[in-house]
Amino acid sequence: SDLIVLPGGFSYGDYLRCGSIAAKSKIIKSVINFANSGGMVLGICNGFQILIETGLLPGALLTNKYLKFICKNVFVKINDEGSKYFKKISKNVLELHIAHNDGNYFCTEEELKSLEENDQIAVNYCSEKGEVTEDYNPNGSIKNIAGIFNKNKNILGMMPHPERVIDQSLSSEDGSFFFKNLIKNLK
Repeated sequence: SDLIVLPGGFSYGDYLRCGSIAAKSKIIKSVINFANSGGMVLGICNGFQILIETGLLPGALLTNKYLKFICKNVFVKINDEGSKYFKKISKNVLELHIAHNDGNYFCTEEELKSLEENDQIAVNYCSEKGEVTEDYNPNGSIKNIAGIFNKNKNILGMMPHPERVIDQSLSSEDGSFFFKNLIKNLK
């Protein structure tokens, strides 16, 4: 496989912490081995929560700041256009969709320092023009973080759903830009 995608959805009903039961499932051992051997793994929304729960990515995803489920389009700024996920992408700000209750990214000061020093913050919530400020933070995530890489940048976890915006009739086609670009970079 060139890529494993852990999609959004409510794995095992998310009856405990989101992603915690999925992170203990039998198949996840194969995902962890694949990722640790350099294979590319993309976790979207609940998939991001699972990657956090497995320890493949640092931090935690907490309940949204205003304690409400959020379902809307947002803009995200791409911070690393050199990774396989974003290399040669035609836009550095994408309009994607979020749909989550527990998407408030949090980490320790030490983890945040490491994320920043190693350029692991993949995408930030932002304005349509790419301005990253608290005004454009939908869920309270530290530093407007919408997605992160592991240190080797073969693992990407992000809360926004690119698969939900793949056609202009679905309000945006920026998800198509993301996936078409990713497929080109995998070849």
